[in-house]
Amino acid sequence: MYESEITQFIKKLRDERPGLEERQRQGRALLWDKDIDRDFARAAGDARVPQKAYVYGTNNDLADKK
Repeated sequence: MYESEITQFIKKLRDERPGLEERQRQGRALLWDKDIDRDFARAAGDARVPQKAYVYGTNNDLADKK
């Protein structure tokens, strides 16, 4: 049966490092698998300030009012 070079590499890596998958799961849990605080997320969304249409322009609004 055909196995690509990538599949062969991954199998070899798993054989050489038996705890690799567990460490990957721990790393994922550390950074990504989190419970979402929906109240905080809603408050953060409500507090968001809308972006101007052209963000690279200068702020001439103050200069025009003088």
